[in-house]
Amino acid sequence: MSTQVFILTDKPKDATLILISFRGTEPFDADDWCTDFDYSWYEIPKLGKVHMGFLEALGLGNRADTVTFQNHLLGKEAKFRDRSSDSEELPSTGNDCIPPGKMELTAYYAVKNKLKSLLEEHKKAKFVVTGHSLGGALAILFPTVLVLHDEMEIMHSLLGVYTFGQPRIGNERIGRFMKAHLESPVQKYFRVVYCNDMVPRLPYDDKTFSYKHFGVCLFYNSCYIEQKVDEEPNKNFFGLRYLIPVYLNALWELIRSLTMGYTHGPQYKEGWFSIFARILGLAFPGISAHCPTDYVNSVRLGKERTIQMSSF
Repeated sequence: MSTQVFILTDKPKDATLILISFRGTEPFDADDWCTDFDYSWYEIPKLGKVHMGFLEALGLGNRADTVTFQNHLLGKEAKFRDRSSDSEELPSTGNDCIPPGKMELTAYYAVKNKLKSLLEEHKKAKFVVTGHSLGGALAILFPTVLVLHDEMEIMHSLLGVYTFGQPRIGNERIGRFMKAHLESPVQKYFRVVYCNDMVPRLPYDDKTFSYKHFGVCLFYNSCYIEQKVDEEPNKNFFGLRYLIPVYLNALWELIRSLTMGYTHGPQYKEGWFSIFARILGLAFPGISAHCPTDYVNSVRLGKERTIQMSSF
């Protein structure tokens, strides 16, 4: 699997912000969609059960040889790659040496090494990690593995993690493991979920699969009204009482897409691909709601929900 990451700074010299953005699911990439709908996991001591496909996307193992997950996450390979990242000639480690064909840096190591370099170059900089869909899962998994590898010097520079339409990455233990690093002294992890998007509701949060979200959920309805919640409504998507509202909402979203350019200005006019996705959403509403368009509009047009208390 190929993982694409964008890394940039707010200015070339004396930067104060480093942005790391993991690219999300590509619409016509079958591997990406298979990863989103994958339910397999790998259990890591101390950390918990982690989605196997997302670990593979970061280059932290291969399900064909599950021992590779342990080597990358807990074994000597992670330390070996750290030692060798700054030198062209890799040191010999005897029987523990990684085969020459596996020497290339995978996504996790490449991003970590680049981030280290930028933090050394820009002493006052903080970094933000973000991503949509599959990219959102990798965005929160990246600092999780940094903590697992005891990269506290890097984690001290973390400003925040912001994900959009992110699927669940593991079980409840991961949330407990990361709580001290993402909630203290201030909240650093925010999940943005738009309305009936199916992907944040996968893999299932039930007794069979036991996947759990953590962090603060910023939930936007189809009118782009924001509400802070622990978990998005209809958390496993296929609740019967939500069935009719989901399809009615898909029809409303199609009508809205045809009028946005007139009601909110030409910059909000939706293209043919977005409108095609809305039409598709009449049959598969959970997939059309996953489009980045609604997440961009949620951030640009979103209003926080306020509850007024009546006085007597």
